[in-house]
Amino acid sequence: MPRFPEAEDTLSMVSNFLHSHPETVLGKHVVGGKEVVRFLAPRSVEAWIESGGRRYRVSKVRENLYEGEIDKHAEGRYQICFRDASGYVTRRRDPFTFEPLLSDYEIYLFKKGELIKAYETFGSHLLKYPDVNGVRFVVWAPNAQAVSVVGNFNHWNVGENPMINVKDSGIWEIFIPGIGNDEVYKYAIRGPDGKILEKTDPYAFKAELRPRTASVVSDTGFIWEDDDWLRSRALSNPLDNPVSVYEVHLGSWLRDNNGGFLNYKDLAHRLADHISDLGFTHVELLPIMEHPLDASWGYQVVNYFAPTSRYGAPDDFRYFVNYLHKQGIGVILDWVPAHFPQDEYGLGRYDGTHLYEHEDPRLGRHPDWGTYIFNYGRGEVVSFLLSNAHYWVEQYHADGIRIDAVSSMLYLDYSRRHGEWIPNRFGGHENLEAIEFLKKLNDSVHIRHPGVLMIAEESTSWSNVTGTTSSGGLGFDMKWNMGWMHDVLDFFMVDPIFRKYKLGNLTFTLWYAYSEKFILPLSHDEVVHGKGSLYGKMPGDEWQKLANLRLLYSFMFLFPGKKLLFMGSEIPQRSEWNFDAQLEWSWNRNITNQTKKLLDDLNLLYRKSGLARFDFVPDAFRWIDFKDSDNTVISFIRGKPDTEELICVFNFTPVQRYGYRVGVPSGGKFKEIFNSDSSYYGGSNKGNFGIVEALHQRKHDFEYSVSLTLPPLSCVVLGSENNEYKETE
Repeated sequence: MPRFPEAEDTLSMVSNFLHSHPETVLGKHVVGGKEVVRFLAPRSVEAWIESGGRRYRVSKVRENLYEGEIDKHAEGRYQICFRDASGYVTRRRDPFTFEPLLSDYEIYLFKKGELIKAYETFGSHLLKYPDVNGVRFVVWAPNAQAVSVVGNFNHWNVGENPMINVKDSGIWEIFIPGIGNDEVYKYAIRGPDGKILEKTDPYAFKAELRPRTASVVSDTGFIWEDDDWLRSRALSNPLDNPVSVYEVHLGSWLRDNNGGFLNYKDLAHRLADHISDLGFTHVELLPIMEHPLDASWGYQVVNYFAPTSRYGAPDDFRYFVNYLHKQGIGVILDWVPAHFPQDEYGLGRYDGTHLYEHEDPRLGRHPDWGTYIFNYGRGEVVSFLLSNAHYWVEQYHADGIRIDAVSSMLYLDYSRRHGEWIPNRFGGHENLEAIEFLKKLNDSVHIRHPGVLMIAEESTSWSNVTGTTSSGGLGFDMKWNMGWMHDVLDFFMVDPIFRKYKLGNLTFTLWYAYSEKFILPLSHDEVVHGKGSLYGKMPGDEWQKLANLRLLYSFMFLFPGKKLLFMGSEIPQRSEWNFDAQLEWSWNRNITNQTKKLLDDLNLLYRKSGLARFDFVPDAFRWIDFKDSDNTVISFIRGKPDTEELICVFNFTPVQRYGYRVGVPSGGKFKEIFNSDSSYYGGSNKGNFGIVEALHQRKHDFEYSVSLTLPPLSCVVLGSENNEYKETE
């Protein structure tokens, strides 16, 4: 029996890890005018209290629960002490002498979905008091009966370090003195059904290396060196600037000699050199947030705030971004707020109930991927997701966020049959909560981080994805043009003999080219699941395949819209992407160098010609001819009459055309500034000897025209005779 009476059930509940307010029992309390200390020590065979050089005896009042009286005037910084069965003595400060720091305002903003920096409140954070250092833990588990922190520091004993349900908010907090950086931990959560779950920290900044799944206390001492980059980014308008993206899966881009993963730092140097050789402005990384499997694209994220430990520590990834910025390369991150996996240690049924996801599987379960869907109608979930996006921008200096699977977020009936979904309050199939979340996300990023790109992967005809929220749009800066990707690849896969019957499919892409602010993606989605590589999709023998690829890349770079190309397309990789091995770097170095030179020159043309300023300007595009199906040739003008205009001509057959006349907007001489058939790129080196002269001969509704030699399967670009293409501002 306790010497100082307390409700029997309260003591037992605390001792048995069943109480949400252990602070009412544990710590120092005045009982009957005496100073009484109670503490849990489940590993002890002997326990006592030390304070001011004195040792105070304690008695065991419940299983694992001790209490003892100390001198009222004794030093307040007492220590809990116990000896375990091995004879090892533990001395520690009492966690319950430290008050919770969670404020009413933080609770209010979190529940409202407006705690933009929730990662500064939740998770594990190093904390220094004048006399002791330790770690503060905060977690949201509103339906839990009890929560405790478990880790190496307490031998993973459930209930040894119970947390406080602060103001009955459902947010639990505890400060544990004497532990520090790199401490491994999880949360032990007793759900409403009495079962104990061990969960990772949703806000953990670091995760253990697989197959281990615990969270790791992580503080950063990284010193950034990209201030000039960030200042320039904030002052720029990315819509008017060149955006040419090299899409990368870090785990299968390059590996070490033993087939193992490279560190973020090694990857930074190798990738920066490679991207610089190709001329791309940005790299886009398939998800680097922690995920369970190596053989994975990364889209099933378990730890949203932790860069995967496969490639190193969090500061190693900071180094990666910092180094690329110093080399003039932006970093875009793929992000997955649409769904999350059902791994037992993750977000699913976090406190024993459907917390981050909907309870009803018609809302909360994704039929295609077997994953949970976030509940965007819950403020705490919105705070979690908003703060996660801001975290990657603020803590890792990301230059853009590409949101995966936006379509699955927008539609309640996405990939569902009749009866498998629940209409919204108006009877429609739009996910109103997800729509509001996306608008809120985009507006908040634009306000706090001007110059950072918000990009949508949205595959349906949902309108105004890149419109401002004030005009009813979703507020994205750009959207992947999935229609363009499919239409263009479908055309290029056709044998050139039959392309004249499909030319309308290609030219049709222009009719919707300005309906949104588009990125033109030749992405990872098109080189997996039996679809083959881009090289493999092209018809013909090896020469024709390579010529078709040069033509495809040229068409993408000259078509209005920003650019994206998946890794391996520059080799060009013959087999489809294998995410479990590195790229085929060594298959033919000569062809690789030629293709890399082509892409470098296309990127140079895109960056220096001013085309990027007109990517989203409809009147900066004019058809010359889109009807010549007999020859399967199209031509158009990029630019405006008061600026440099580029005349772009494409021959989609292996037949060389001589004396092919094309209308031009003015007389005089034109320079052949690009020819995809150049021998530098592996072509047959046919062309127009540098200069062509326009004659006063009407063609294609133009008063002047030029006579061209069109090499087989080629793109020819003409510009003004004297333009040297200075860098655009």
